[in-house]
Amino acid sequence: MIPELESFNLPVLSLITMTPAVGAILLSLVDRNNKALLRQAALMISCLTLLFSLLMIGNFDNAVGTMQLEEQHTWIESLGISYHLGVDGISVLLVLLTSFSMPLVFLSTWSAIDDRVKEFQIALLLLQTGMIGAFLALDLILFYFFYEAMLIPMYLIIGIWGGRERIYAALKFFIYTMVGSLLMFLAILYLYQHTGTFDLPLMLERIRSTHPLGPDQQFWLFSAFTLSFAIKVPLFPLHTWLPDAHVQAPTAGSVVLAGVLLKMGTYGLLRFSIPLFSDAAFDLQGVMCWLAIIGIIFGACMALVQNDIKKLIAYSSVSHLGFVVLACFIPSVEAITGGILQMVNHGLSTGMLFLMIGIIYERRHTRELADYGGLAKVIPMYTIFFLIAVLSSIGLPGLNGFVGEFLILFAVFRDFPLWGVLASTGVVLGALYLLNMVKRFLFGPIVHEENRTVADLSVREIIYLLPFVVMMFWLGLYPAPFINMVKPTLVLYVEMLKS
Repeated sequence: MIPELESFNLPVLSLITMTPAVGAILLSLVDRNNKALLRQAALMISCLTLLFSLLMIGNFDNAVGTMQLEEQHTWIESLGISYHLGVDGISVLLVLLTSFSMPLVFLSTWSAIDDRVKEFQIALLLLQTGMIGAFLALDLILFYFFYEAMLIPMYLIIGIWGGRERIYAALKFFIYTMVGSLLMFLAILYLYQHTGTFDLPLMLERIRSTHPLGPDQQFWLFSAFTLSFAIKVPLFPLHTWLPDAHVQAPTAGSVVLAGVLLKMGTYGLLRFSIPLFSDAAFDLQGVMCWLAIIGIIFGACMALVQNDIKKLIAYSSVSHLGFVVLACFIPSVEAITGGILQMVNHGLSTGMLFLMIGIIYERRHTRELADYGGLAKVIPMYTIFFLIAVLSSIGLPGLNGFVGEFLILFAVFRDFPLWGVLASTGVVLGALYLLNMVKRFLFGPIVHEENRTVADLSVREIIYLLPFVVMMFWLGLYPAPFINMVKPTLVLYVEMLKS
């Protein structure tokens, strides 16, 4: 039994958020030549953050649908800006996903990153603080601070440790996300002028009672917020930065980008765009859902014709996250529950796929499918893990990908049959491009002699891949604990939207 946090007056959300940042400051004092100590310290810091996240889960009441474990302190009193953190069913699994993934990412970089190790570990830790802070922030300025803070370390990770065209990819990523974010910032300032507060719960209350927004106000504010989040997802046709960023980023950067960072867009839709401007969200439901469906089909078709494995997985993210955007705009508990689970599922399956592509790239230094073939006989352990990740991404029953997609499609078919039929083609196409990749990558004749001598998974690699596999089967076979954490919040959320 985990003791109640109130007994110790423990600010667990601040501990989860700030531990990586404090760790980054401590790492800056370590000699850059002591690479082993830097790697060990970064891993320990990320594990400590995971421990605090588990403490949060232990004190999270599944029966409560409102904000829990809140912390609020005055930050800039003259402007009414506060340090306000809280967690509910919309954010709890995403915080846990971030804390779960980061120790495994640090383990994966043990031998992959040998240049500027100190700076790389610090960048990853600062990125982790930005991501967790954005998931927990309940003051709009505090959220914007964390949301923007993620850009700098991710820009550096791509631009310094990426591939040959890393500068182009990093600049494209930065410019796309910055443009959308600036428009959102202007919308935040307008909302403050209108409601007199930056505090999200208070702002929601005032907009829905004493300070309602007119149709034109709702439309433009919704557009400003949603553009920023749609770029981050990324939603078609704002997706063009993603393949470049994934291909050029180092493996750890791709894992964090796909596993967590893209979820900031869909989370933002659920937390800000839709509840703050629900009338505009309902008015534009058709537009957003059609864009999501186009993204599902377009991403899958683009993945079908890729020869670069990393770019194939990148386009698969466009397709998979289209399902989540679709779920966000279907006002039902089943759809949004499926959307949140699918955010977690995508983080696990796609994150693991990027890790495994990184492993084989370290051995063969190529990502072209034409350079592989016949690996199943040479590296059987790698093949088993890779197939599990692929089947998870396809949505095979018994693995995590099935649960989220089933709930989304169930709700969409029930309320909007045409959209359900069209979205389902993404599932079929997903199986097609992923199984075709497996066939060319792992089976068939050995094309190059170098493939005969590729080393199988090491013990360290099995250690950081195994937790992904465990979570895939747990979510696939027994998702009830995760659904129970989400459902009470979403019942209240959907009631609010329909009221």
